[in-house]
Formats: sequence, C-alpha cells, structure tokens
Amino acid sequence: MLAQNEAAGLDSEKLEALYRQLGDSSAEDVVCRAMEELALRLSQVERYFRANEIDEMRKGARSIAAIAEQIGMAALSRVAQQLHQCASTNDTVAQAAVLARLIRVGERSLMEIWELQDLSI
Repeated sequence: MLAQNEAAGLDSEKLEALYRQLGDSSAEDVVCRAMEELALRLSQVERYFRANEIDEMRKGARSIAAIAEQIGMAALSRVAQQLHQCASTNDTVAQAAVLARLIRVGERSLMEIWELQDLSI
C-alpha cells in the first residue's frame, strides 16, 4: 500500500503578519472563520464530485484556494488550484486523485493551524 504522507505546508510568516496586522483577537476570529469555511467547502467539493457537478466542484476549489492563501495554507491553496485546473478535463480518475489529495492536505492543514492557535501564535 502506498503511504500518503504530505506536510500541511503552512506559511507561518503569512499567519504571523495577519496577527500583527489585525491584532490577536481579530486575527483569531478571521482564522477561525476561515477554518470553518474551509472545512465546509472541502466537504462540499467532495459532494460535488460524487454528484458529478464538476462546475460547482471547480468553483469550490477556487474558493478554497483563495481562503487558504489568505491564512497561510500554501499547500492547500496549491492543491485546490490544481483541482480547479483538473476539473476542466474529462479525466475523472485525475479529478478523483487530486480531490483525495486535497482532502488529505486540507485535514492536515486544519489540524496544524488549530495546533498553532492552541500555542498562541
């Protein structure tokens, strides 16, 4: 079995800049809302794929990329962009593979940023 282990790829400098710019309380609110939105959109994108709603999956991937980029989730943003690009093909195998990677990286990114918040960036 292929071991699927990929780092979350957080950009801590971007996250720290967000905290400096907004202050601890406001930045924490922004990050928490972004995390909730990402979790919701990750599940939506997966449902769209299963329902063969590829245009909706593409839109969801684009929004995941934008939200992830704002809070320093570089790897998640990059994989979401790859899913967005892949959705324009008729290659459902490639779409499924990139989606599975998006879910894995998304879960790891959310866990890692949650742990960072517990340590009070």
